[in-house]
Amino acid sequence: MESNQNNWLRTNWIAKSNAQRIFVELKFTLRDCNSLPGVLGTCKETFNLYYYETDYDTGRNIRENQYVKIDTIAADESFTQGDLGERKMKLNTEVREIGPLSKKGFYLAFQDVGACIALVSVKVYYKKCWSIIENLAIFPDTVTGSEFSSLVEVRGTCVSSAEEEAENSPKMHCSAEGEWLVPIGKCICKAGYQQKGDTCEPPSQVSGVMKERVLQRSVELSWQEPEHPNGVITEYEIKYYEKDQRERTYSTVKTKSTSASINNLKPGTVYVFQIRAFTAAGYGNYSPRLDVATLEEATATAVSSEQNPVIIIAVVAVAGTIILVFMVFGFIIGRRHCGYSKADQEGDEELYFHCNTHIKFPGTKTYIDPETYEDPNRAVHQFAKELDASCIKIERVIGAGEFGEVCSGRLKLPGKRDVAVAIKTLKVGYTEKQRRDFLCEASIMGQFDHPNVVHLEGVVTRGKPVMIVIEYMENGALDAFLRKHDGQFTVIQLVGMLRGIAAGMRYLADMGYVHRDLAARNILVNSNLVCKVSDFGLSRVIEDDPEAVYTTTGGKIPVRWTAPEAIQYRKFTSASDVWSYGIVMWEVMSYGERPYWDMSNQDVIKAIEEGYRLPAPMDCPAGLHQLMLDCWQKERGERPKFEQIVGILDKMIRNPNSLKTPLGTCSRPISPLLDQNTPDFTTFCSVGEWLQAIKMERYKDNFTAAGYNSLESVARMTIEDVMSLGITLVGHQKKIMSSIQTMRAQMLHLHGTGIQV
Repeated sequence: MESNQNNWLRTNWIAKSNAQRIFVELKFTLRDCNSLPGVLGTCKETFNLYYYETDYDTGRNIRENQYVKIDTIAADESFTQGDLGERKMKLNTEVREIGPLSKKGFYLAFQDVGACIALVSVKVYYKKCWSIIENLAIFPDTVTGSEFSSLVEVRGTCVSSAEEEAENSPKMHCSAEGEWLVPIGKCICKAGYQQKGDTCEPPSQVSGVMKERVLQRSVELSWQEPEHPNGVITEYEIKYYEKDQRERTYSTVKTKSTSASINNLKPGTVYVFQIRAFTAAGYGNYSPRLDVATLEEATATAVSSEQNPVIIIAVVAVAGTIILVFMVFGFIIGRRHCGYSKADQEGDEELYFHCNTHIKFPGTKTYIDPETYEDPNRAVHQFAKELDASCIKIERVIGAGEFGEVCSGRLKLPGKRDVAVAIKTLKVGYTEKQRRDFLCEASIMGQFDHPNVVHLEGVVTRGKPVMIVIEYMENGALDAFLRKHDGQFTVIQLVGMLRGIAAGMRYLADMGYVHRDLAARNILVNSNLVCKVSDFGLSRVIEDDPEAVYTTTGGKIPVRWTAPEAIQYRKFTSASDVWSYGIVMWEVMSYGERPYWDMSNQDVIKAIEEGYRLPAPMDCPAGLHQLMLDCWQKERGERPKFEQIVGILDKMIRNPNSLKTPLGTCSRPISPLLDQNTPDFTTFCSVGEWLQAIKMERYKDNFTAAGYNSLESVARMTIEDVMSLGITLVGHQKKIMSSIQTMRAQMLHLHGTGIQV
């Protein structure tokens, strides 16, 4: 009830550790002044929060004017006398931040100037990115930066038995919210080791070493190839030595097959044999020791003298017959794993015959079209793991798919921790064709295993509903995610996203898989901003895609993302996927803007045929736009391969200055896209006509008042100039700047005015 209240509460000295930004969470109750009689003019409904930085505990020797004010704290909810009687105290929670801090610690102080307040709790904390293993690199606990927008770059340390990839050190950025963003670079397992989860372990050993034939001076051996070789096996090495020599001196023999004959041995001697495989990653571990004793000379002579030539001929004939039978039988069995696949053959999509028997050297994988299987159930069970429906818990519906609902949930497999998953379900009353088409995507996804391709957990085909279970991507589709976070990422972060997409497409191209529907809407983003290629549905014809139009050859194609030869002649190859990737680059750098804006599909086709291409999005570095133009070369053979694209983006990430300089694979200039829905800008007589043509005439007075009276002066405008006119809507800013960029291109291309683009 007294005026001029000045009550203080101060914490003890708080050591801040490595933190530079501190968060203070306050929980408090506050009484409504209107419910207190006779306090008009003295009662307050706020209090003040202060802090004081110091390197040590100063005790009570701090004056009020030394404290720095953080904020005045007000309550969202207050209580009255009636609430107090009913025990309905309304708790408020407010969070404030302090920073950047530079000294070893600080005090917090609370000033009450006349409020009826109860401070219930004060939580003081800072944020950090928790230790994580990514790409075989360990990233330690890292405290966030001093500013809200700052990113802390952290270099990773390779796990045991791993080493940094050449010129590509593992790095990640810790965001201000304590989340790791976009991994750059990686570690790889050392020679003789292979990746298993987040560790490097040896390639499994050669197994099943057997002696096939033992003679006086030679031994024939056979063995089985390692179960999980670290790459393609190019040869085997057999090490052998006399047992009583204990490996002091040993010899080696090399072979490319899984059998060998070791000659020039001593009769009646025990030898030790060990075998190891060699891949591009180096040698694996030796197999367990096999002891073999060569025959004594007398024994060998006796055996030789007892052999009848007729018997020998008979034995050889029988053996030859058996081998022939096994060869024929093996071909028949192998045939069941063979089929015709669609893939890139000399730049064209062709049908070609492939075998998946891996007779000699395992490790290379080739995509197998599920359509080649007579029984689709056999395809899905060959490539996808069957899950027990009881292991899957559906939590909520997150969308609708072509065949049914898409849900989020949890997958708990025996002996493993539960993981978040997305679940595609097949709607009730499906036809057998719908079931086959639904499971076809699982048969495709199950063949892929790459960090930038969405991972298939498994399928449920023996219960209802029929389900496809994939990894859960927290941030959803890339186009919607970018629109939601317009302008919030650095260029390097965006390039990191593009690098991930390109790496996933490089993997798919190497397997011989053509995506056909690469677009930002079909890229999924997880909580770490890792982008993964998804939606493998265009191996069938999609009938309900709103982005598609009919072509002359039948079937629907997403025109804005599709290469000209694929639209005209249905020539789908990895090169046509590269064209689509260029459109995805444009989508990413424009934060999810619609390619070609509101142009009709026919206008897009016509513009592309005439040689026009999309202009650089606002603030897009020249190097990235040049790479887009390379992807949009009319001749598909002149477009870069995904391998080249990944290399270019890696250089940009390692050296951000290179973003300003084109690093593309082609030097041929391409005209930026002219807006086909408006006349040639060079035909306009005034700024007013131009604004009317792009439906922005509402800003005519803004341009006039600022002195922009000619198209030449408009063509020199920057985004800052546009914003200075009072144009605050981001969409309008982008539309005007895009039109200005096209105007510049027209003036340069058609009239050579000398205006700098």
